[in-house]
Order: sequence, then structure tokens, then C-alpha cells
Amino acid sequence: MLSENEILLTLDNSNRLGDYCHFISLGHPYSYLIDCRLNIFRGENDRWAVVAERLGYNPRAGGVELQLDYFGNCLLNLEEYNSQLTNYYTVYAIIEDNNFLETTEGECLKSDSEYWMVRGTKVELSHKKQDYPDNGIELKEYEPGEIRIEEAGRLAVVAHGNLFRATDEELYKSIPKDLKKILVLDEWHHKDFIEIYTPAFSEEQLKSIYAFNKELSGLSGIDFETFRASSKKQQIRNEEINKAEWTENRPGVYETWQLLAKVIATGDTSHYKPTLQPNTHWTNWPESGSL
Repeated sequence: MLSENEILLTLDNSNRLGDYCHFISLGHPYSYLIDCRLNIFRGENDRWAVVAERLGYNPRAGGVELQLDYFGNCLLNLEEYNSQLTNYYTVYAIIEDNNFLETTEGECLKSDSEYWMVRGTKVELSHKKQDYPDNGIELKEYEPGEIRIEEAGRLAVVAHGNLFRATDEELYKSIPKDLKKILVLDEWHHKDFIEIYTPAFSEEQLKSIYAFNKELSGLSGIDFETFRASSKKQQIRNEEINKAEWTENRPGVYETWQLLAKVIATGDTSHYKPTLQPNTHWTNWPESGSL
């Protein structure tokens, strides 16, 4: 029998499955959060999966992206990066590429842009300033009249949210096709759970790293003993951060995932009766896209 504890352990260890695996990060510093969703799947023989959708604007990648994060005990066809499996898949062409380039300049809308082509459908872009605060979007306006891409995306989602969601084909990319979608959440109480990878280097490895960096940058003249001591302090700090993350933020320690684990284990969605207020709206994640 599938147990709630088994499900929570899988989620708790999602950061530890490989260098490019991670838990859901709504506050990702490289991507401005626009929208999100959780999809819960269950199948025969105690198979289960969770697929999280995170829609965001990533200035470094130059586009609005839909990232799907996969968790479960029956994942397949996972993407690879640097010859390692990942637990995420990114849909880049939510907005047609040429159309996006024609309507944007830098990180803002062009003043004459009219619409985005989203999955083959025209989505009108608004340059009326009042449309934004009317929908809870405070324009940053670093320059007068400026509308940033994430602001335009947040307004577009208000009226055309379904166009920006994952299709069934995208959702089922890395899970068996016979799993049934038993629950969909557009809001929930969430904690980002981020652990820092801290490799333990041998003395010889540290010497090699020191020599490489000294040749590359000079290391401001610091000697190896100082470099080694600094590296050790950083490792201790990272271990303390990871301990706090594990204690306070891992999925298994708070209500949302405890309830969802019960739903998955039993197949009964009535067990999801949260008491914590949802916080997944983009306004609750101001640090997203901050780098």
C-alpha cells in the first residue's frame, strides 16, 4: 500500500536526486513569477505524480517560459542537462518567438505593440495604465509610461489564463499516459525549499582549485591557508542554511503537502481541506526575478 510517508520522503528529497533536480521555486531569482498551478495524478499499482507549473518571465533567456517540475514514483522521459537527469521541462514558445521579439524591446513592451500570439491565439496587449492597477498590478515605471514584460504577462493571464497553462501533452511528457489527474490547484500555501550543494573537497582538490583561481584572478594575494580556512567557513555556513531549510521548509513539515500526500495515498480528494492561507499569487513573491 502506498503510504503518506513514502510520498513525503520523495518530495523532501527532491533536491537530492541530482545536481539539476529541485523542488518548486516560486521565488526563483532569475525569473519573475507570473502564474502557477499544481496537478496531482494517481494511477494503478500505487503510481503517483505531481506536476507543478510555473509561468515566468526570464530576462536572461529572453522570454516568457512555462516550467514544469515533476515529482513522483513513476517518472519517465526526463530531460537531461550536462549528461544528468533533471526533474523539470521548459516550454519556451508559449508566445510565438518572432511576435515576442517584434513586440518587446529590452525588458519592456514596445509602445506600438498590439498583441501576443499565444498558442496561436491573439492576446491583446494593453497600454492603458489604469488597466494594470484595476487588476492589482502596480507598474514599476522605471521610465515614464514603461510597461515591463512580466507586468504585461500578468495582465494577459487575468483574461486568458488557460492559454498560458500546460496542455495535457506537455503535462504527460514525463509521466505515464494512464495516470488520472485527480486534483488541480491554482493556489495553495507554499514554501520554497532550497538546499545549497556543498561538496567536501579533499586537500589535493582544494590545492588544485586554489592554483586555478590564483592563476585566473590572483585571488587578491591571499595565501592557501587563508583560502582553505575561508572555504571551510563557507561550507559550515552552507550546512547551517541547509539544516534550517530542512527543518523549516521541506514539504513534509507543513500542512499543504501533508494533506496532498493523504489525497495521493487514498485517491480521495476530500482530504484536501487546508487551513493555511494560499500565498502562491505573484504578489507574494517579490524576490522572484530579483537577480
